[in-house]
Amino acid sequence: MSEEATVNPDGSTTFESAAGGSDGADYEPEDDAFEDAGADETVEEIVKGTDPAIYLALAFVAAVALYYISYRRNKRKQMEREAFFYDMDGDKFNIKLPSAVDEYYEVKDKCEKAGWEPGIPPKNAAEAANGPARVLAQALMKRCIADIPLVQHIQKESAGMNKLYSQSMCSVKQWKTYQAAEQLVSQEVEEVRAEADEIEAGWSQAIWRQAMQYHGMLKNRHEMEAKAREAAVVQKKLAEEEAKKPKLTPEEKAEKAAQELLKQDEREKASKAAFSGGMKKGFLDKK
Repeated sequence: MSEEATVNPDGSTTFESAAGGSDGADYEPEDDAFEDAGADETVEEIVKGTDPAIYLALAFVAAVALYYISYRRNKRKQMEREAFFYDMDGDKFNIKLPSAVDEYYEVKDKCEKAGWEPGIPPKNAAEAANGPARVLAQALMKRCIADIPLVQHIQKESAGMNKLYSQSMCSVKQWKTYQAAEQLVSQEVEEVRAEADEIEAGWSQAIWRQAMQYHGMLKNRHEMEAKAREAAVVQKKLAEEEAKKPKLTPEEKAEKAAQELLKQDEREKASKAAFSGGMKKGFLDKK
């Protein structure tokens, strides 16, 4: 941009822009700077004038929101876990007393009709060996032996169920069925003891121990019988397979036996040759 020089009457010289712009145009950026500075000062004044309580309120609202979200998430997981345990199967404790219980009371009714009275011992040896008291004692022992698997089942599960219940890891259904089963077995144990004392005074102290021993003996016998049956089945199968094989004639049997003898003789010769060829001379000689 070119400038023109003008000589004033007083002899001074001034310069003017050829574009004819005024001097005020050169100060417009300075006005913008003043406006920007004023805006910054206004923002700072607004920030400085904000009440700190507003920040505290916002922080409190954010904390409450986070807590609520976490609470809902944990509550949902807890409800899912409780629903899972509530629906858990409790059929393993849906037990029933064996049929030997009802059979015992049928025998007891017959014995009472035959003249047996609770707590009265047999009058003589013959009555003790074949009388109603003997028959009733056998029926009670049969009942007691039949109860042993139930007693063992409850004893085995007792510690585990109580631990699960104490840690809230047991379903309501399972815990209730376990309690009902435990009560049923406990009542059965006490009833057997009471019946034993009616048959023979003091027998209640030994009847369960005797039943446990008899149960173990019967279990071992049943296992041995089962193994014997399995072995018999295997032997029968082998015999049937052997029977299916073609039978040899006397000449074929003689030829097969001769071949076996020849093979045995060859094996003996081979073993002697290996022994004599591999041994150092004079190894067994006395020095």
